[in-house]
Amino acid sequence: MKAMILAAGRGERMRPLTDTTPKPLLRAGGKPLIVWGLERLQRAGIRDIVINVSHLPDQILAALGDGARWDVRIRYSLEAVALETAGGIANALGLLGTEPFIATAADIYSEFDFARLRDAALRLNKAHLVMVPNPAHHPQGDFALQEGTVRAVDGPRWTFSGTGLYDPDLFRGITPGTKMQLATVLRGAMEAGAITGELYAGEWRDIGTPDRLAALDRDLALQ
Repeated sequence: MKAMILAAGRGERMRPLTDTTPKPLLRAGGKPLIVWGLERLQRAGIRDIVINVSHLPDQILAALGDGARWDVRIRYSLEAVALETAGGIANALGLLGTEPFIATAADIYSEFDFARLRDAALRLNKAHLVMVPNPAHHPQGDFALQEGTVRAVDGPRWTFSGTGLYDPDLFRGITPGTKMQLATVLRGAMEAGAITGELYAGEWRDIGTPDRLAALDRDLALQ
């Protein structure tokens, strides 16, 4: 199984930190945010990894190289302008192949075991999303989870963690180089009941602001 780490965003809410450093390379607990995810993928046996880059891409390439030091193989999908999540995935399909793949955000900290998604791949329709309890900064959540199916309906909602398993066909209708958000692609599939999901209640954080980054750094230092 292959994985894609989404690392092309500008990180506007992280400025001024991201004026000179790409958000995935901001450090917490002694290592860049993206490396925490990279190491968890490797421990789950996922060693073929695609990373999309746009903002200050040379720094990411220099920091991670070909991935050999983590016993993974990294290939890069360069975006002249950041294409959003679905657009970035569509642009990288040539590197991701024809089998279901994992995509995860570079700017989250999570202890989710990616190996759990191998079983989900055996019964995948179009996508399988990892949902989490709503954090204080996003109390309304994103999508409902009804008996294992993710739906865009009213009622109790959970927050999308930024990690999912996807059938490449979900993105084949997007012209490479097109900007498109993931929610735009998912909502149509949700209406058809083609998106499954699970709730992960373990350690997960969206590192979207300097304050959240500092809090994660403090907490990791105590471990």
